[in-house]
Amino acid sequence: MASSLLLAVVFVLDLVAFALAVAAEQRRNTASLNKDSAGRNYCQYDSDIATGLGVGSLFILVASQVIIMVVTRCLRCGRAMRPSGSRSWSICLFITSWVTFIIAASCLLAGSVRNAYHTKYRDLMGERAPSCQTLRKGVFGAGAAFIVLTGITSELYYVSFSKANNNGPPPYARDTGVRMANF
Repeated sequence: MASSLLLAVVFVLDLVAFALAVAAEQRRNTASLNKDSAGRNYCQYDSDIATGLGVGSLFILVASQVIIMVVTRCLRCGRAMRPSGSRSWSICLFITSWVTFIIAASCLLAGSVRNAYHTKYRDLMGERAPSCQTLRKGVFGAGAAFIVLTGITSELYYVSFSKANNNGPPPYARDTGVRMANF
């Protein structure tokens, strides 16, 4: 049967990762155009806390995924699962869990990198304003949404994997080969 303690730990980790991703979305960089003492335009960026929040969310999401994969032995490294509907569901949920994890991690990593990037361009000629590029709205939000999907699919994967390993007789209870001693 599935461990309630493990499910609770993974749920809390996913909840913290989600909260950090939402906080990163709220605290994205903003830029304003200012002039220096020589009259040249430059971009002034505010706090860079969203990068740290996004990276923290990514690390916690990775920890959650690693815990589930270590406990289930990543679906392939343990003993064979019993043929059942739970085995089919666990295989589908395993693949879905990894796909949503990769998308969430990509959003968080790309958002953190892009948020940390500040244009250093100054307008030397004084005619055009520099482009003060910032992170687009919704990158960390998309990461947060996929964190929720990853959490749901990974926990369902763990439950169905546990069912597939605990039901019925062993997968190969009968003699499956020819003994060489009979010759």
